[in-house]
Amino acid sequence: MRSESRRRSLGKSPQTPAATGSKMYHCSDCGKSFTYPSHLRQHERIHTGEKPYNCAQCGKSFTQLCTLQKHQLVHTGVRPYNCRQCGKSFTQESNLQTHERIHTGEKPHHCAQCGKSFTQLCTLQKHERIHTGVRPYHCGQCGKSFTQENNLQTHQRIHTGEKPYQCGQCGKSFCDQSALYAAISRVIQDRSCTSADNVDGAILIQAL
Repeated sequence: MRSESRRRSLGKSPQTPAATGSKMYHCSDCGKSFTYPSHLRQHERIHTGEKPYNCAQCGKSFTQLCTLQKHQLVHTGVRPYNCRQCGKSFTQESNLQTHERIHTGEKPHHCAQCGKSFTQLCTLQKHERIHTGVRPYHCGQCGKSFTQENNLQTHQRIHTGEKPYQCGQCGKSFCDQSALYAAISRVIQDRSCTSADNVDGAILIQAL
């Protein structure tokens, strides 16, 4: 009987403190609960802003040691995760998994409002702002708000006067890529140029 009881106890899954009624550790800021004090300490850094793990190469700081270790791969050049389809390599496994969806066509993140699907969660979250109307990115100069950070950055060039996109033929500069493309299209339509070639993402205008 004793051996039978022992076998039954060994077959059971280990229980967490929450399941056994043991002490739980609660965050005093948001009330979230944790089974281990070390997990609570990690969580509390979200509220305190503490980043105790520093990169010796660039000085960037992190809340968790594992995040620092992943970051350090940027400096070492080590890319241990390889795509079996095309051979492209990545520093993080999550980046490889996202990349592999290019080959599989998988889009696991679905919009509950319209059903549209996305390969990445962050892309879904950006899309959902179309439905919610949330505009979290605000211009410090005029207060105008935007759904995406890159749209805010483009808008801010109105205030700074920055024009980082330059035509390789005439030297004229533009505040965003779409304005450059529009100018090139007009030039081509006016027959001032014979073609526009896309080389490494930069538009080169070839004159007659």
